[in-house]
Amino acid sequence: MLKFLRKRAVASLISLVGLVVLVFFLSRMTGDPAVLFLPIDATEEMRNQFREMHGLNDPVLLQFWRYLGDLMQLDFGESLRKARPAIQVVTEAFAWTLQLALFTMSIVTGLAIVIGALAAYRGGLFDRIASILSLVGAAAPDFWIAIVGIVIFSVSLGWLPTSGTGSLGHWVLPIAVLFIRPFGLIVQVVRGSMISALSSAYVKTARAKGVRARPIIFLHALRNAMLPVITVIGDQAAALLNGAVIVETIFGFPGVGKLMIDSILQRDFNVILAAIMVTALAIFLMNLLIDVAYAMLDPRIRH
Repeated sequence: MLKFLRKRAVASLISLVGLVVLVFFLSRMTGDPAVLFLPIDATEEMRNQFREMHGLNDPVLLQFWRYLGDLMQLDFGESLRKARPAIQVVTEAFAWTLQLALFTMSIVTGLAIVIGALAAYRGGLFDRIASILSLVGAAAPDFWIAIVGIVIFSVSLGWLPTSGTGSLGHWVLPIAVLFIRPFGLIVQVVRGSMISALSSAYVKTARAKGVRARPIIFLHALRNAMLPVITVIGDQAAALLNGAVIVETIFGFPGVGKLMIDSILQRDFNVILAAIMVTALAIFLMNLLIDVAYAMLDPRIRH
C-alpha cells in the first residue's frame, strides 16, 4: 500500500513540476505588466524602473531559475497588484473556494448516492424520472445555468442577490449551479453500479432470506458498488475546483477561480503561479484520499 502511494506521489510531483514550467513561460507571453500597472503617459524610463524593481528586465530563463530558487525556500514572490505575498493572497481566496466546494460536494454526494441507489432498486417511474433529470443535469453547461439562474431568481423574481458573499442568500445560486452537473453524473454512475450489484448472487440470497430493502441497498449492494462511484466523486470534486473559475467570475465570488482570471488579465505572474500550485496540490491530495478509500474498500489493492 505504501509503495503504491509513493508511486502516485512521485507521479504527481513530476506533473506539478511540468505544470509550473508550462504556466511560468506561458504567463510571460501574455505581455508586459508595466504597461498595465503604470499610467498611460508613463515614460519608458519609468517603465524600465518598474521592470527592474520587479526583476522583469532579466532574460526569461534567468527569471525562471530565480523563481525556482525562491520556490525551494517556499517563497512564492509578491503580488504586483496587491503588494502582498502572493501565497497569502491565494490562500485567502482558496479558503472561499474550499468552503464552496465542500458545501456543494457534501450535498451532491449524499443526495446522489441515495437517489441513484433507490432508482436502481425500485425501477419504474422513479427510475425513469431520476435518469432523465440526471442526464439533463450532467449535460447542462455551468455558465448557461448560472445566467438562467440570475435572470429568473435575481432579475425577474428578486429572491436572490447576483453577486457577493454578504449573506446566506449569496451562496444559494453558486452552490446550486455547481451542484447540478456532478449530481447528474454521480446519480448515473451509482445507478449503473447498483444495478450490477443488485443482480449478484449474495443480494438474491439476502432477498430470499427475507432481508429488508434498506439493509440490502445500503449495507450489502452499495458497499460493493462504491469503487467506480468513488472515482467519479473524486473527479467531480477536482472538476468543481476548475468549474468554480466560471461560476465565481459570474457571481463575483471572491474565490481562487476569480482570482486566477483577474491575475491573468492583470499579468500578476506570481499570483497566477501560486494559485495554480495551490489548486494542483489540492487535487493531488484529493486523488491520494481516493486511493486510500480504494484500499479500504477493496483489500486486493492493499496487497
